[in-house]
Amino acid sequence: MKLIATVALVLNLGVAVLTAQHKPVKMRFSGSTVATTLNLQPGTVTDEEQFAGNGTLGRFTYRQLRADVSPFAGQPPSTCSLPRRYVPVARGGGVFRFQYGSLLKVVITGGGLCIDLTDPTSPVANLTVDYLIAGGTGRFKGASGALTLNSTLTPVVFDADNRVKLLTNTGTFEGTVFGAAIDDERDDERQ
Repeated sequence: MKLIATVALVLNLGVAVLTAQHKPVKMRFSGSTVATTLNLQPGTVTDEEQFAGNGTLGRFTYRQLRADVSPFAGQPPSTCSLPRRYVPVARGGGVFRFQYGSLLKVVITGGGLCIDLTDPTSPVANLTVDYLIAGGTGRFKGASGALTLNSTLTPVVFDADNRVKLLTNTGTFEGTVFGAAIDDERDDERQ
């Protein structure tokens, strides 16, 4: 009887540990995207993005550099047909900062921007970006996994040549984070 109870306890603990090590996440955000003079890769345009949001992992801010292939290159998905224009995402990465100071690093693996040109003075774009999680600090030390950003961008400021320079950006990050302490925000205070 003791053996059965011990085996049951070990199995329950094992399942609890496995469950605590990965977490499906969904995080909503809003913020801005601005064109920069940085050059992450030849033949691209680099944008800087700054967001704030909340979700499964708690409150966060996010800062990213993203290089898009320019001008309008690449094979568009079927959901981005004319009069829309498709811009592939070339490379980049970002850092999430959570409420108590833990950082989560991500690297861009792909994605694209679908721009609606129906109204050229006020285009709206849908952005999808795929990320690999590349570790972090605090509760995200050694974290891995994948996230996908889906967002809508709308222009705010144009330059003298009528090119968009500042946009609003709202959307979600969704995916799975793997790591030992991802459920415990208070771990951040012990860094």
